Amino acid sequence: MNVRKTTALAASVLALSLSATACGSDDGGDSGDGGDGITIGIKFDQPGLGLKTPDGDYTGFDVDVARYVAEQLGYEEDQISFEEAPSAERENLLKRGDVDFIVASYSITDERKESVSFAGPYLLAHQDLLMRAGETISSTDEINDLTLCSVTGSTSAQNVKNDFAPDAALNEFGTYSECLTGLENGQVDALTTDDSILAGYAAQEANQGKFELAGLELSDENYGIGIAKDDTELQGQINDALTEMVESGAWDQAIEDNFGPAGYEAEPAPEITEGA
Repeated sequence: MNVRKTTALAASVLALSLSATACGSDDGGDSGDGGDGITIGIKFDQPGLGLKTPDGDYTGFDVDVARYVAEQLGYEEDQISFEEAPSAERENLLKRGDVDFIVASYSITDERKESVSFAGPYLLAHQDLLMRAGETISSTDEINDLTLCSVTGSTSAQNVKNDFAPDAALNEFGTYSECLTGLENGQVDALTTDDSILAGYAAQEANQGKFELAGLELSDENYGIGIAKDDTELQGQINDALTEMVESGAWDQAIEDNFGPAGYEAEPAPEITEGA
């Protein structure tokens, strides 16, 4: 599987082959098995970033970025297939070629770059706290007095305990939605992970006005678009698409559309560093 478009000759051969067999993939890559389409890994359960809705649509900032990049690469909307990319599976999806690229709150780290490459970054997020409206704090010292919640296996809460607030209590739940319920009913004082993820939950219609971000900027998380290791050609194509998205104003519009209701003050579009 390769996102680079086939030549006219190759496309003609492919079309004849498909016509002759009168069968085969009907959507070009829903399962990542090839065809004249593109398969992109996203999150299915992160409102504001990557969410699969009950009616089967996909929404969020990552989804908007993915669609814009795909369009710049020459793909129509009906040629795009989305595949769920859980955090623990992202490198495997790229290594197996199940997806062409991944846009899924994927922080660029040296450890990850040992097995995959990145384009971008396209968003700078910070680890933060989400608290009940009116109960926000103003300094990291106050975190020591809080009961925190994060997802089991996540590094976010442990980072706070190790680096910022060793005396804070920690509750680990299975999902961020469970943490949010615990925050709403007073079981915990704050939910901690990247501020872009927190803003997505706060911006949901059912949650508007209930929660606030503390705005502490506890870490820098540069979200990149994950690609196969050392695919420098695709890296350059995606970087060009991201540059166009920013210069056209589509990037700012996507920020407003997906995070505006939460009052999230996103950082400006980050400078592209991968492959530069």
